[in-house]
Amino acid sequence: MKTLIQGATCVFPSETRQADLLVEGSKIVAIDPPSGTEADDCVDATGLHLIPGVIDDQVHFRDPGLTHKEDLHTGSQCCAKGGVTTFLEMPNTKPPAITQEGINEKLAIGAAKCVVNYGFYIGATPDNVSHLRDAERVCGIKIFIGSSTGNLLVDQQEALERIFEHTTLPICAHCEDEATVQANAERLNGGSEFAHHSQIRDHEAAVIATRRAIDLAKRHNHRFHVLHVSTADELPLIADHGGLITAEVCPHHLLFNTDDYERLGSLVQMNPSIKTAPDNKKLWAALLDGTVQVVATDHAPHTLEEKDQPYPKSPSGLPAVENSLALMLNRVNRGLCTIEQVVSWMCDAPARVWDIVDKGRLVEGYDADLTLIDLNKEDTILNENQLTKSGWSPWHGVSLKGWPVRTWVMGTTVFQDGKVDVNARGFEARYDHSRGGYWGT
Repeated sequence: MKTLIQGATCVFPSETRQADLLVEGSKIVAIDPPSGTEADDCVDATGLHLIPGVIDDQVHFRDPGLTHKEDLHTGSQCCAKGGVTTFLEMPNTKPPAITQEGINEKLAIGAAKCVVNYGFYIGATPDNVSHLRDAERVCGIKIFIGSSTGNLLVDQQEALERIFEHTTLPICAHCEDEATVQANAERLNGGSEFAHHSQIRDHEAAVIATRRAIDLAKRHNHRFHVLHVSTADELPLIADHGGLITAEVCPHHLLFNTDDYERLGSLVQMNPSIKTAPDNKKLWAALLDGTVQVVATDHAPHTLEEKDQPYPKSPSGLPAVENSLALMLNRVNRGLCTIEQVVSWMCDAPARVWDIVDKGRLVEGYDADLTLIDLNKEDTILNENQLTKSGWSPWHGVSLKGWPVRTWVMGTTVFQDGKVDVNARGFEARYDHSRGGYWGT
């Protein structure tokens, strides 16, 4: 199968210009092929932008064990609709993915269910270093330095030292200091209002854990990625480490703050918690100046019935993956960033952080994971139109300008004309962890 995409404004690694792009099979085989090149599918993309498929390196698709909230099939459909062609999924499922056997089981589920490409983290526990050391076919190690489910909490210094010293895979972590969280909760008698969530999981909890993890990474010279940075106070800690330390921010930490609890209640209850309007501004500035490299969603859905409980019974998490690219493109249209920056944050940088082979760039020989964008398209996010099994979005009623209109995964169309091909199947992501920290810096 040959596909010729003609006349798109293509966002290449070093320039943005109008070009033709030829796909054969699963690969990009030519940029500006000779005039008269024949193809099975000729796509007139005049007036549209073509970018590499988005890589979302932090999602919770709940499969196995919690599939009433989401599963790998529905979650990957959300990806396709949102222009996301590869996702990396977290290990806190039931059972958690903490052994090679667990990873293999999830890879098998992914192969059977996913309409886009997939990868999985192996989860750290206080005593599974041998599994972390020998793990194969994984993007990296996930540590919960803060509250989590099951036995995934790792906050004892001795266990953390073992993990950073005796493993080689890139590590990422949820950084909230458990002792601080528990002390804050005790001070507030567990909390009774949604706004208390940001007082319990406060700035100090995030800063203490992030500082601790970065100290471990530096002393052991171990690549480390700070997930979902939520506070301006963490930014000086993650800056200027020459690729050893990288970081990401999520749309909810950029676009929501504590003022939104009154309007949205548990719908914006997240871990780490949303913070203040000044934090929003400084996190955005950190993206613009390169202190933070990646935008990811931490897509973590719960049903509305589960969310509709008083605090603190209400669970933390929100769905975002099918709208994340549009949220960022809307900022392009507002003049707050460029489409090249969005491609760097959502496509190129995640591939480099996690050593994903042949993805994240429009380059001959790379995988044909592609997203076609109409920067002039306007649409409104509505709960009734969401593909997520949870059936809602915290951005319900928000109108955005700039949307993905077609998505290819390994050369095959998986989303077009507002519809996802539910019978499509993605592929397991491939990694080359010999490249070193944040290759290309």
